[in-house]
Amino acid sequence: MQNKANRNEFDRIARYFAPLAASFPGAFGLKDDAAVISPSAGAEFVVTTDTIVAGVHYIGDEPPALIAAKLLRVNLSDLAAMGARPRAFTLNIALPKAIDDAWLEAFAAGLGADQEKLGITLIGGDSVSTPGPAVFTLTAFGEVEQGKAVRRAGARPGDLIFVSGSIGDGAFGLRVLQEQIEGLSESDSAFLIDRYRLPQPRLDLGRNLPDLAHAAADVSDGLAADLGHIALASGVRAKIQAAKVPLSAAARNAIASRSALLETALTGGDDYELVFCAPAANAPAIEALSRETGLPITQIGEIEAGDGVSVLDQDGASIILSRPGFSHE
Repeated sequence: MQNKANRNEFDRIARYFAPLAASFPGAFGLKDDAAVISPSAGAEFVVTTDTIVAGVHYIGDEPPALIAAKLLRVNLSDLAAMGARPRAFTLNIALPKAIDDAWLEAFAAGLGADQEKLGITLIGGDSVSTPGPAVFTLTAFGEVEQGKAVRRAGARPGDLIFVSGSIGDGAFGLRVLQEQIEGLSESDSAFLIDRYRLPQPRLDLGRNLPDLAHAAADVSDGLAADLGHIALASGVRAKIQAAKVPLSAAARNAIASRSALLETALTGGDDYELVFCAPAANAPAIEALSRETGLPITQIGEIEAGDGVSVLDQDGASIILSRPGFSHE
């Protein structure tokens, strides 16, 4: 983890981040220009990277430990979607002068607690100063058995569409923080905010996807948009029934007060659940996995010939969405 700003950055790295790499021999205590990492026998690497910017991807007033945890978890969600087991990660940080050592200490502590919980280790990165907002880029390395990574391409007509957990909570949590949803109970608001700020990467489910699914994605841009990515890559059409999309009690309460929020649930993003397509013959195994892990997995539609995504109401009529999901533009 090199410094391109000033010598104090080396001290910060040694104090806050080198301890996070201590258990990984190839990280060399973050004292070298690069790390050495090799896949396990019979495995290959799956690599993903994400950047978050203060004021864009997080509000900016969150506790530093929560920011660190979310940064790590959104990357691990990508690994889970491809059936990979977390192995190591690098971290690039661009910090404004307003961020002091106390903030950085809390950030590193949150990162350390989460990496221990989720089974991954820091192995390197970069640290610079910036006159703009704080920017954090994390690159995660996972392992999957050679040739068994689950991709967006691969969905086939006749496949059933499944999704883990509940949908819409992340988007609603952000809107609660932005005071765009009113009238919810304190407990509902707290639940939705927690789902936005602290996503749960579905690693146990992800590790099982290579034996169950033809295609998968994590729900980061929105259920409709991420299903659209699968449909486009696979050359098929995804058809889902809105009434089957799993919603938390808090999300249902939000929608009950404002029915237009159903579209927000389908398109809002920030859920970090897994949506995947699997043959109907695997449905019993998926149900058994749901019971074993305690993670709800719901069948919400099916794959057919064609292209795009169609969302149907309880009467079978098409629901026209004003936008499919989050845009990075």
